[in-house]
Amino acid sequence: MPISALLIAVGSISILSSFLALLMVIADATIANYGDVTIRINESEEHKHVVRGGRPLLSTLMAEQIFIPSACGGRGSCGLCKVEIPQGAGQYLPTELPWISEEERAQNVRLSCQLKVKADMELRIPEELFSVKEYRGKVTRIRDLTHDIKELTIDLIEPAEIDLKAGKFVQLQVPEYELTDEPVYRAYSVSSVPSQQNQIELEVRLVPNGICTTYVFNYLKEGDDIIFNGPYGDFHLRETERDVVCIAGGSGMAPIKAILLDMLEKGVNRKTRYFFGAVTKKDLFLIDEMKALEGKLPDFKFVPALSAPEENDKWEGEVGLITEVLDRHTPNGENLEAYLCGSPGMIDACIKVLTDKGVPEELIYYDKFA
Repeated sequence: MPISALLIAVGSISILSSFLALLMVIADATIANYGDVTIRINESEEHKHVVRGGRPLLSTLMAEQIFIPSACGGRGSCGLCKVEIPQGAGQYLPTELPWISEEERAQNVRLSCQLKVKADMELRIPEELFSVKEYRGKVTRIRDLTHDIKELTIDLIEPAEIDLKAGKFVQLQVPEYELTDEPVYRAYSVSSVPSQQNQIELEVRLVPNGICTTYVFNYLKEGDDIIFNGPYGDFHLRETERDVVCIAGGSGMAPIKAILLDMLEKGVNRKTRYFFGAVTKKDLFLIDEMKALEGKLPDFKFVPALSAPEENDKWEGEVGLITEVLDRHTPNGENLEAYLCGSPGMIDACIKVLTDKGVPEELIYYDKFA
């Protein structure tokens, strides 16, 4: 067969496949009518909801004021929005399987952002999610922390207060604008001290072409109203007598800052070391605030490090990957527990260093920013 004919045949098949896929999407959106569907949660009549079928379970529950954590906002890229569905879910979708372990499959765990509501369902979710609320607030300050990280200060309007533990996160709503034709949610850790119940602070790092970060950097203004829901997460300081190691990079500073301020306010007296990694000096922030804590928190030391300082940085501090700095400053893991926040790669590398030092993996708590 001539090469030109082969290319034409391949192109024709590709076009036909794309057309059929488009037809399926249109049919599912316009022709398929699933009618009213009943969702019952935790075998409770109190939590039985009659909803319109056809939408993803995540957004369907959100419309019923039941908020499932989803760091990626429902794109299927974080694997966080898992729920147990003993009945009514149907077959697993290819987009779910990368996030579901064999053990979870045996327990009927599903990814709620990918699963569409098509039949009556039985769900199981943690009871604490029923206390998650939607909040309306006003942006009262936007501060540049670095060239690519902004700090948002949000005063709460309704409800007027939020009850959370240091280390928790909320999901910020981005309204429709040029990059999205519907509201979307993204997860951000709260960086302010929990006792400040009428206000929260978030640290938002710019992601090129990111729906939420582009909105925050290019459109959001002081005085704007904003919606978020929460709080979520299990990343918080455990009440033990062990020494504490904190490790973060970039906007991973947020929950660690909240934990440290909470420790100061509550008079927690535990040996604490905080390792913060950046590339160059322009990527460092809140250095003065963290250094000031050394004079306030008993036995606290802040150790910033640059992995690739520039000549004009005139940096005299620690140099190297944060794992190398951690290794140099941690003789052994005896009596340690660790709190890590940052990219998955950084966290995985730090876990290896810590376990090699003798820190049990169950005493290493982390929040991965994908």
